[in-house]
Amino acid sequence: MIEIKDLHKSYQMGSNSLHVLKGIDFSVKEGELVSIMGSSGSGKSTLLNILGMLDEADSGSYFLDGMPIKNLNEKVAAKYRNKFLGFIFQSFNLITYKSALDNVAMPLYYQGVKRKERLEKALHYLSKVGLADWASHLPNELSGGQKQRVAIARALASEPKVLLADEPTGALDTKTSYEVMELIQGINDEGKTILIVTHEPDIANMTKRIVNLKDGVIIDDTLVEQVKAVAHV
Repeated sequence: MIEIKDLHKSYQMGSNSLHVLKGIDFSVKEGELVSIMGSSGSGKSTLLNILGMLDEADSGSYFLDGMPIKNLNEKVAAKYRNKFLGFIFQSFNLITYKSALDNVAMPLYYQGVKRKERLEKALHYLSKVGLADWASHLPNELSGGQKQRVAIARALASEPKVLLADEPTGALDTKTSYEVMELIQGINDEGKTILIVTHEPDIANMTKRIVNLKDGVIIDDTLVEQVKAVAHV
């Protein structure tokens, strides 16, 4: 599903060049649930941005579902993102003046899905995350955990190949974090490929594979015995 070979990325900082990713080799098979860990500055956010086609590597190759991701103009990159990827962010990134239902329907609008169909689909995915009764509520009427559930429903609505989650529990308390991870585990159990960037070991242990980054290189890549989120609540 994801195949990365010898990926390098540097950023120009004034007169200096900061080498952030230093030859990353990394692959993810369909249906995996993988966490990417590393301290601040390890390169995990840069890697996620490249995977999400929000940034491009200086050298190396990136294939997503067999397609080479290279030299894409913004229009093509946006089209691929919409087709292949669903994003879940720490800060939820919901549109404050739109209802939960309209937030979930948003990716389908960009795919050209007709209004009736996209609202039906959005309601289906809100039901999936247990929030059908909250469809008409605005984000400021929802708890942090509910907002993240709406964000997950939105990420699923376009039926992407891969979910990319950037610190999805970072703004949540422990109990709510485990509830969100229970939901993510359930989605993965249905066959969805999911990558999670996290700095929390307990969250990483709820995935099936932990990749550790340090100073722009992978220092460890281990299959782990998955801890079921519900056991912690």
